[in-house]
Amino acid sequence: MKAIVLREFGGPDALRLEEVPTPTPAPDEVLVQVHSVSVNRTLDLKVRQGKYRSNIKFPLVLGVDPSGVVVEAGSDVNQSRIGDRVAIFSSIRCSTCSFCKAGEEDVCSYTTLIGLDRWGGYAEYVAVPAGNTTLIPPKLSFAEATVITRHVPTAFNLLENKAYLKAGEWVLVMGAAGGLGSSGVQVGKFLGAKVIAGAGSDERVAAALSYGADFGINYRRENLEQEVLRITKGRGVDVVFENIADPTLWPGSFNSLAHAGRMVTAGAHGGGKVTLNVQQLYLRRLRIIGAPGSLFRDVGRSLEAAASGKIRAGIDRVMPLREAATAHRLIEENQTLGKIILDPTLD
Repeated sequence: MKAIVLREFGGPDALRLEEVPTPTPAPDEVLVQVHSVSVNRTLDLKVRQGKYRSNIKFPLVLGVDPSGVVVEAGSDVNQSRIGDRVAIFSSIRCSTCSFCKAGEEDVCSYTTLIGLDRWGGYAEYVAVPAGNTTLIPPKLSFAEATVITRHVPTAFNLLENKAYLKAGEWVLVMGAAGGLGSSGVQVGKFLGAKVIAGAGSDERVAAALSYGADFGINYRRENLEQEVLRITKGRGVDVVFENIADPTLWPGSFNSLAHAGRMVTAGAHGGGKVTLNVQQLYLRRLRIIGAPGSLFRDVGRSLEAAASGKIRAGIDRVMPLREAATAHRLIEENQTLGKIILDPTLD
């Protein structure tokens, strides 16, 4: 099969199209012909650059969120699965640690990731555990399923399971035009909250408003804290959905919290190291919750919400697999509004 293989850290040209053996599914796995996989700023670009974590093993095929068609099933898998249109959940949990047994598999001690710890979807075929696949509703394309599965379950986990966002509350979503941010906007509205979208340009604010946000703030041009207080009539927001960790933006979002407010954070492409006013944290009874994971049970729910038109996938463009390096450059240069999808069938 053809695959984009990473054999060393480097720039986009480190991604090379190669012919490699097609994987054989293990007894509990299925082989999926990939029709869609997204390009992610952290789990693709940062990994390729060597800036994500140190235990990456080469050669590696990136791609954490492929969708496609089951073409082969392992001996322990019902053979009727062949032909299924499936989205793939990237996190493989151990099911035996104390967190998994307690139903908190999003913090599993031994999680492995498709596309990081084993070969992923930048390829014509990928072998994955059958239990990590979910049927794609007929109304959704492979590209839509990929984007929804990648980000929307995380947004549900952050806002509903961690921040306990309730109908009628205020939520500020940072990076609101990005993949995770736009999902946060839509899940916030799905849960009945009043949503303020923060983004870094007028164009991106407009995109966030198109996803259903009630208000928008260009945090590169306006004073974020002052605008939030103006919109909420001096109260502040109950929840901040933070996925940037930019030291220049963090204070404004943190200071936007109302008394007893909750900040949930996942992602750190803005730098990752920020200044925290601990005195403000405890005097105002604030909470900061780091929760990058998601729950498999939210995948089907997310896909059904998309199929019913309540949530939509933001897609910038679809490109052939062979143009993976170009896709990485476009994202590095901030030339996209929505996700880039690679489709190996276009090759």
